[in-house]
Amino acid sequence: MAVIDLLTTKIPIGNWVEAIVNFIITNFSGVLNDFSNTIRTIINGFEAILSFGHPFLLIGVLALIAWLVKRDIGLVSFVVLGLSLILNLGMWEPLVITMASILTSVFVCLILGIPIGVLKAHSKIVDVITRPLLDFMQTIPPFVYLIPALMFFGLGNVSGVIATVVFAIAPPIRLTYLGIKQVSEELKEAGRAFGCTPFEMLYKVELPAALPSIMMGINQCIMLSLSMVVIAAMIGAGGLGKPVLRSLSTVDIGLGFEAGLGVVVLAIVLDRLFGRD
Repeated sequence: MAVIDLLTTKIPIGNWVEAIVNFIITNFSGVLNDFSNTIRTIINGFEAILSFGHPFLLIGVLALIAWLVKRDIGLVSFVVLGLSLILNLGMWEPLVITMASILTSVFVCLILGIPIGVLKAHSKIVDVITRPLLDFMQTIPPFVYLIPALMFFGLGNVSGVIATVVFAIAPPIRLTYLGIKQVSEELKEAGRAFGCTPFEMLYKVELPAALPSIMMGINQCIMLSLSMVVIAAMIGAGGLGKPVLRSLSTVDIGLGFEAGLGVVVLAIVLDRLFGRD
């Protein structure tokens, strides 16, 4: 009977999580505010850079980057025509906000993710600890991230960026780890033969050899960040997700299609610029 009662009694996991969140808010509000202000400053900085001058200036810069990176006139034409279409549709300001949020999210993901991936590749303990955490972060529904982000940082772009970082940080960690683990022993042995210190082995041998895998992680991070645009709009984040959400609430098919088209164009541009050939 006691066993049946134990099996039928609900484990109060939700209450425990709520208690932890309330404890963090109560005791670490100052740290959370400082972190929020830092993220907001980075977002505003990217927005200021992207908004500098006429929109055609940014279009020209992105077209130039596309040419320098890919040497593909078709991609350059798509960048110019696609972004000009977004400008014509009146979606330029949401596009800039979305790009600033994505750049901030990817910047934070890479600053944290690549070093964690390096540690994960060199430490069995870090690997064991991070593996279930990354599995959890990649499988839990993205909407769940919005609740603690909203409670910790309130409505706005900061909460959206934080939720995006949690959602998108796993690929840089895992693919950095995978790239370093796949570096051949012959290459490492050659580095040791030339007297490389552990740090020199990392940045002269392992990271260059793992660069294709790391770049794939960056590409996936960008795509996952972009996929959070509409979801983050539910907690007050601006950008292209906002008109999509508004069109959903008002059943405005035209507005939803125009905003969705902006997301598609931006996704293709970023994927072609940072994806593998």
